Amino acid sequence: MLCLKEINPNVKNMKDLDFFMICKRARQITEELRQGAKKPYQQVINVSSGDPQRAGVKPLTFVRQVLSACLYPELLTRDSLPADVRQRAQRILGECVGGSVGSYSATAGIPGIVHRLSEFISQRDGGIPSDPENIYISPGSQWALQNILNLLVKADGPLRTGVLTPGPGSRVTTVSIMGLGAVSVPYHLDEDRGWELQVEELHRALEEAKGICNPAALYITNPGNPTGQVQSRKSMEEVIRFASEKKLFLLADEVYQECVFGQKSEFLSYKRVLFEMGSPYCDTVELASFHSASKGFMGECGLRAGYVELVNIDPKVTKYIYKLFSKDSCAPVLGQIALDIMAKPPQPGDPSYPLYHTEIQNIRNTMAHNLKRVSEVVNSLPGVTCQPVEGGAFAFPRVHFPPKAIQKAEELGMKPDTFYCMKILEEVGLLLSPGCDFDQKSGTHHIRFCVLVSEEVMEDLLQGLSCFHLQFMKEFS
Repeated sequence: MLCLKEINPNVKNMKDLDFFMICKRARQITEELRQGAKKPYQQVINVSSGDPQRAGVKPLTFVRQVLSACLYPELLTRDSLPADVRQRAQRILGECVGGSVGSYSATAGIPGIVHRLSEFISQRDGGIPSDPENIYISPGSQWALQNILNLLVKADGPLRTGVLTPGPGSRVTTVSIMGLGAVSVPYHLDEDRGWELQVEELHRALEEAKGICNPAALYITNPGNPTGQVQSRKSMEEVIRFASEKKLFLLADEVYQECVFGQKSEFLSYKRVLFEMGSPYCDTVELASFHSASKGFMGECGLRAGYVELVNIDPKVTKYIYKLFSKDSCAPVLGQIALDIMAKPPQPGDPSYPLYHTEIQNIRNTMAHNLKRVSEVVNSLPGVTCQPVEGGAFAFPRVHFPPKAIQKAEELGMKPDTFYCMKILEEVGLLLSPGCDFDQKSGTHHIRFCVLVSEEVMEDLLQGLSCFHLQFMKEFS
């Protein structure tokens, strides 16, 4: 039997997330409800993650039609599917080994799909070339990130490898870094300035890491998760200069790039800004940028597909990157098909375009409604402030807890925001994420919930949150 002392120490050192405890209780409550337990609610509403289909957002028809035809090719002979759906499915099946989605693909992905991803990237970036040889499809963007981190983390030497990570930032990424034996070096985003990334804070974090680790990479999320900010060109240029000066590998998590809602906000990829800055930056700064079919309006989380594009990588390193991705054989082929549709959706004039356009516009309208309601309701609650959500899929309100609530949480051995999330789960049936899991600034407390949900789920969420919060503040005032 495997003994505790024999477990990989890096795994043992992985940060325990409070959300796991809350999620475990949510599963128990769901089972209790199934068995007939009487509670003030009939189901647990899970808005803790960016899983839009779980939260009532319907899948895009064109995506499901193409997937159906690829899975069951007999549909290709029927007129019930639009002509462009059948044409797309036929092309994809023709690119699959053996003409079947049940076969393995090349390590980096189906070549035709990889080429269309490179065309998508080039078009997105105003014509800047994208080499298909530098693109790898993986079972989700985090999977690709894990492989690149594996490349960067060194097991030997007097100091462990460090990765600068945003606070608040992705809990999954932080855990992955620790699991590899590296050190997560948090830099704090400025909440009072709309979660702005300030280069002075990067310098502070790097200075603080001296003697603790050897920083090798800088991880950025844009649009932000969980903070919802969208970086300006000026901010991105400052970050690129910093990475160049400090010789840091730049990791750009851009999975929410289509989810930009701020009137003055615009998504620019790090690759585009890097190349538009010109030499020496565009020739020397090493960059890995990540995207996914799970996030954004497509929301196909269960299909598990993402990709990474690599820039300015030494050719001598390329073969090792291939080795890292080849150990996984290939990404799920159905997920690759979703990526293909993301890269090349129906265009004006195609039979499927009117419905596709309507569905996308409906999601945008839902998001506009949800963000308006979040701003109205959440910021009206006593002791709660929420920065505007410019992009991404989450709201990250700050909760100013009364001293009695903080004391009660300490008595129970919980952090205040964990106590709050556990209590709202028990009393209202809302599953939220506590801010303590996201490397929030010391002394502050937050909650995170998804805003890429149906209007019905959003209204239930806000009603439940409002009623609970007012009672919570009354109880602990």
